[in-house]
Amino acid sequence: MKMRSKMMLLLVAFGLTACGSKYPPPDSQISLANSAISKAESAGAYEAAPVELKAAREKINEAKRLMQLEDNLSAQRVAEQAIVDANLAEAKARTAKSHKAVNEVKESIRTLQEEIDRKSVR
Repeated sequence: MKMRSKMMLLLVAFGLTACGSKYPPPDSQISLANSAISKAESAGAYEAAPVELKAAREKINEAKRLMQLEDNLSAQRVAEQAIVDANLAEAKARTAKSHKAVNEVKESIRTLQEEIDRKSVR
């Protein structure tokens, strides 16, 4: 009975090892994640979304670590999460820039309105 249990355990372990190697390394997802991070940085994510940018970087590092362990499926999932985090960081950065631009336009309108009001009083 002990021998049978050991054989079953060995077969399960072998099966789990084989499952991890079915998936190719997620090189394209890692590349896309790096590209998404670069875009987020260019959009100003350092200031507007530092938490999301940091999460994306950490997930890329985790995906690379998982690839070294030949857990390619998990690495792919984590790399895809890094892409999402980087895209969120970029969106937040672009939104912050848009809000700033809107506020500048509002301030310009307010200044012009004051100027019009002063001229109309004369």
